[in-house]
Amino acid sequence: MDEVSFFEALEHQYASKLPFVVYSRPINSIIKCWLQHDDTLHTTKDFEDSGFVFAPFDLDEAAIVFPEAKCENHALEIQNLEIEDSFTNSSVSKSYGKDIHIDLVSKGIDSIKKGELEKVVLSRSENRKVTKHPLTIFKTLFNTYKNALVYCWYHPKVGLWLGATPELLFKVEGQQLTSISLAGTQPYNPEGHPNWTAKELEEQQIVTDFLVKELESYTNNTKVSEVETIRAGNLWHLKSRLVSRINSQSELKSIINILHPTPAVCGFPKAKAKAFILQHEDYNREFYTGFLGELNLKVHKSRNANRRNVENNAYNFTTTQSNFYVNLRCMQIIDNTAKIYIGGGITKDSVADNEWRETQNKAKTMGNIL
Repeated sequence: MDEVSFFEALEHQYASKLPFVVYSRPINSIIKCWLQHDDTLHTTKDFEDSGFVFAPFDLDEAAIVFPEAKCENHALEIQNLEIEDSFTNSSVSKSYGKDIHIDLVSKGIDSIKKGELEKVVLSRSENRKVTKHPLTIFKTLFNTYKNALVYCWYHPKVGLWLGATPELLFKVEGQQLTSISLAGTQPYNPEGHPNWTAKELEEQQIVTDFLVKELESYTNNTKVSEVETIRAGNLWHLKSRLVSRINSQSELKSIINILHPTPAVCGFPKAKAKAFILQHEDYNREFYTGFLGELNLKVHKSRNANRRNVENNAYNFTTTQSNFYVNLRCMQIIDNTAKIYIGGGITKDSVADNEWRETQNKAKTMGNIL
């Protein structure tokens, strides 16, 4: 399918008010789309379905799935997309204001200093008026953020979401599980890598330690890479990669429950941090800091038993694969308003004014696109 036909199919789906998702994984020139045949709202609690899942921050609410058997799938391989010029007005119309956010962060810092929490991730939203077509926004995301999972997700009974997230929650291929520990944020500077503070290094280490400990019961032989600095759009982050072998493929739901939400989007201890967020943030995150991605897809691969005789010894095998990304750097579009979600990790060394500025920097990821 060529570029024109690919996006014509998506435009027809959206105009017909039928569910779809279009997305591309990081460092990938392949764009995939799922077009659901009708507007039925399919949900999952056990994550045993095969399809594309869109899960909320609070898993007490059901995750939405586009079942593989109920969808038409297409793929497009391309480096950059053509974007038609269109008028847009992206002025800020309303936001969860500075004073309110600073007060929220101050409450978080107080709770940490009292020993109730070690870390909590607190967020806000910012509204902008937009007139761009959502698929035009997706094309801009794809052309701009090559190191992120970029997506546009729509269900007429739920809403319209777009994002560019650099954070893998985890992926499973056969028995191998890969996750990343991503935390710490500084504005991108082309002149060189940032100097990380003790607060930022501690924040990232909390995430790493959490992942290693929580995975112990379900995996073995976990290996953690050195911490590295990576760029995601106009921001720097600290990142480590974890690779381990899961004990059983049937443990997918259990692994989701222990890893989501991670300290990078919730805090630590997890239950107390989540309770603090639900009590004090004073708005519903919905799918922000939830996760999304391919669920239990069968992948056919070839492998060689003997490189000296490729033709005779090549054989095929099938494995089950899931890829879940944390829904960061995202926005929800309602009518002509984009609701941008942004947040930051709070520790004992946090300064409320600095945390406000961090959310302003993060808002640029989506704001610049608009």
